[in-house]
Amino acid sequence: MLSALGLGLAGVLAVAGLLWQYSQDLPDLNQLQNYQPSLVTQVYSSDRQLIGQFFIERRILTPLSAIPEHLRRAVIAVEDVRFFEHPGLDYIGILRAAWTNVRRGGKVEGASTITQQLARSLFLSSERTFDRKVRELVVAYKMELVSSKEQILELYLNQIYFGQGAYGVASAAQSYFGKDLSALTVAEAAFLAGLPKSPNHFSPFKNFERAKKRQEHVLFRMEEAGFLTSAERERSAAEQLNFRRPGSEQIAPYFVEYVRQMLIAKYGEAMVYKGGLKVMTTLNLEMQQAAEAAFAAGLREIDKRQGWRGPVRTVDVSSAPPAAAVGALSQPLKAGDYLEAVVVKPGKDFYFVQIGDTQARLAFDDMAWAKRRLTGPDVTKDFVVNPNPKQILKPGDVVEVAVKKIEKDAVLVQLEQTPLVEGALVAMEPGKGAIRAMVGGFDFNRSEYNRAVQAHRQPGSAFKPLIYAAALDQGMSPASVVLDAPVVYEQVEEEKTWKPENYGKRFHGMVSLRDALAQSHNLATVRLLEKVGVKNVIEFSKQVGISSPLAADLSLALGSSSVGLMELTSAYGVFLNQGNRAEPYAIFFVKDNQEKVLELAEPESQEVISKETSYLITNMMEDVVQKGTGQAAKVLGRPVAGKTGTTNDFINAWFIGGTPNLVTGVFVGFDDRRSLGETESGAHAALPIWINFMKTALKQVPVVPFVIPEGITFVKVDPSTGLLNNDPEDQPGNVEIFTKGSEPTQAAQRRLDPTDFYKLDQMAEGSQ
Repeated sequence: MLSALGLGLAGVLAVAGLLWQYSQDLPDLNQLQNYQPSLVTQVYSSDRQLIGQFFIERRILTPLSAIPEHLRRAVIAVEDVRFFEHPGLDYIGILRAAWTNVRRGGKVEGASTITQQLARSLFLSSERTFDRKVRELVVAYKMELVSSKEQILELYLNQIYFGQGAYGVASAAQSYFGKDLSALTVAEAAFLAGLPKSPNHFSPFKNFERAKKRQEHVLFRMEEAGFLTSAERERSAAEQLNFRRPGSEQIAPYFVEYVRQMLIAKYGEAMVYKGGLKVMTTLNLEMQQAAEAAFAAGLREIDKRQGWRGPVRTVDVSSAPPAAAVGALSQPLKAGDYLEAVVVKPGKDFYFVQIGDTQARLAFDDMAWAKRRLTGPDVTKDFVVNPNPKQILKPGDVVEVAVKKIEKDAVLVQLEQTPLVEGALVAMEPGKGAIRAMVGGFDFNRSEYNRAVQAHRQPGSAFKPLIYAAALDQGMSPASVVLDAPVVYEQVEEEKTWKPENYGKRFHGMVSLRDALAQSHNLATVRLLEKVGVKNVIEFSKQVGISSPLAADLSLALGSSSVGLMELTSAYGVFLNQGNRAEPYAIFFVKDNQEKVLELAEPESQEVISKETSYLITNMMEDVVQKGTGQAAKVLGRPVAGKTGTTNDFINAWFIGGTPNLVTGVFVGFDDRRSLGETESGAHAALPIWINFMKTALKQVPVVPFVIPEGITFVKVDPSTGLLNNDPEDQPGNVEIFTKGSEPTQAAQRRLDPTDFYKLDQMAEGSQ
């Protein structure tokens, strides 16, 4: 008897000693009261739509009160049904798990409590050793002494990993279902609750059947625990789960990256990636989507005009089924999808192509553009033309197609190819400087280089409004005339001559500034710059927001100095906003994870040029649209002003313009600065993208006219001289606008035409 007692006492002492030994050097549990997990920084559009996240661990800290009860119950039911009854260690659960494992001949059920799992996640490693397990038990017990059950459950639900890079229940709800916690159904909550045991093993994207069985197991445990009735369990088990696919399309990736760089510069990487900031941006999501769609479609059209580069690759369809060449489809086809297809065989007026398990038809008419086949990088020279569509493709060619239409008995596709040409689009609110949309290239995954803010390219004629505005600022008017005729400049230092030319190599004699800008006459602009003064134009450009260095010579008239799309679009915004400049900005406010406001934008605009100068140049740019190089924009049916831009050899194409409440700039060009192709001017390459974007974007803003300042007056002038036209019988006279005090006071000499002699002769006969 005594020996048994002795052995028992020795055993107790041994266990106590063991526990004492493992309780040494344990982490300080006071950290629980100051729990600071790594949190995700969330970036929102102006209408509070989540557009981006920055994180080390994707986690959204959520108080227990904001976590739905059915989700809490699902987790407790499957992970630790006696959570509110045990002191951190569940002896009954350990015995039950052991018995279940013995009966089933292997480890089927674990016995770690929620507290143990939290202890392991916060303080210990995940190594499977006896030492770690004992330390886990000691830490779990001590945690229960210093924290309430509610605190432990809240920490657990925010800390634990759910797969797909999601830590905590709120992040998991977003990752798997694209939902806030409050919107989760019981079925969805049960699915999430089943993940922490093995997120990879139970991923629905790897094995849906296994993931579904795990969810049904959680629902069964919820019924067993009394959290659900049998009918509720069956109803939830039958509910269809609609998962958000991993790696879903990025929203506004160039803009989000632009915001990330600004945040890191101001707050540092630790705060951005771990601090859980809430960032409200100026981005208008609907405008952004319209910008991305218009930009991608526009580049595809340009790319098709350049010619076809051939199949993506060629495979042997005789040794393997065609479907194997492009792989299985992850989801049903729908119109607008861009996919790879393998050519099977030609038909009468179409090709049969295979997309996964689906056979489709590619009509010859839907690949007519591919008759022009590129043979090298120079799109102006390296091409051949093959008029026979049956010779363009052959069986085994893997090509890119877009689903055009899905009919009952056929899927119709059209031939596509991923453009190599690049460019950018940026849209801003002139009065505030708020950036509403930004596209920095065709594909962010292909190139993260943001051409909207980082690229500097020659703007060509898109720079001319700054020269004409500087002239107006000096007292000239839209009616002032300038000579458009050949001119040669001696460049002494370089010992050569410079002979600027007009597009089309035609000359127009004396022209008004209005017509010279509308028709983009180069020679008239060079002479105007010479008259205004290069230094004056450079200084004026700085006033309206151009920060890039500008060439201090007459080539500036032709847009020879490289500028950024953002800065030039912002400068146009000054003209459209009555001479007021607002610095472009992307971040409206930033809050920390305690909802404290760290930054709040208070956009201020200041007058940098007069309202009168602003209105004069805007009115002249309205004529660019009404009767000049931008006439295609008339389709918008509302007051718009803008200017095209094209550089030598069609290397860059621009269009910038807008309304009083939205200014947009578009630039198109290859990164290696080669030609876009003959005729790919600003009006042909950039303007269609601008129009397609503005058609959608302008639906969100009211139709407003450009405000006419009080200092503007209207005078009838002779169009050939810009002087007063006082003859009421002279029909060619134009009503022109002037800044009060600058209108002409001298009348033009009356010109005689052949009809005048007829009138004089008639008068003479009548007097006889």
